[in-house]
Amino acid sequence: MSVWAVIPAAGSGQRFGADIPKQYQAVAGKPMLAHVLELLLTAPGIDGLVLVTAPGDTRWRDWVPEPASRRMFTATGGATRAASVRGALAALEGVAAADDWALVHDAARPCLAAEDLAKLLGELHDDPVGGLLAAPVVDTLKRGDASGHVVATQAREGLWRALTPQMFRYGLLCAALDGALDAGVDVTDEACAMEWAGHAPRLVNGGVDNVKVTRAEDLALAEAVLRARVIKS
Repeated sequence: MSVWAVIPAAGSGQRFGADIPKQYQAVAGKPMLAHVLELLLTAPGIDGLVLVTAPGDTRWRDWVPEPASRRMFTATGGATRAASVRGALAALEGVAAADDWALVHDAARPCLAAEDLAKLLGELHDDPVGGLLAAPVVDTLKRGDASGHVVATQAREGLWRALTPQMFRYGLLCAALDGALDAGVDVTDEACAMEWAGHAPRLVNGGVDNVKVTRAEDLALAEAVLRARVIKS
């Protein structure tokens, strides 16, 4: 069974408030997308990669190692993350088998550790469905109202923060996304689509340093994580 990585990288960066798409923001000397490409194109256990980009975007070509060590495909992004990922999976039709793995990782998570990637691949190797990297919630959670006041404290037992990569059987993920998209269901990640389809994704404990860059201040945190790894090595 092969493992096919998918990187949704078609965002415009409007919410980030930058003049270039968020995935091309520099962190630790190179764009976030470059860190992700370098890891997924060289990590053991991954057989190929699909990069999802905006129409006409070719900037990513400057950050693909030459020659690329894996089979690499491209797809055009859709209106939502789910549509973009489904387009990437469509690019693998005739290449990926139903029982192959589709491993989806955010372009805005440049700090994925190779050890966590290997852990996910290892723990899910024989799983019939798949799962995701996640981290147990440790903070006290408050539920607020429309006016910004606390209305309740949410119990955190059993709660996890969803991270990426998220890895599922290719055929099951295609079917789950098709069903959710056809039904107009808003699925915010691949695990959500699988849950909606009746599956129970497996949680694989991942590092909290797998930072997602959502706001400008997150860049400094990602920078610190990556710089610390260089010093440690």
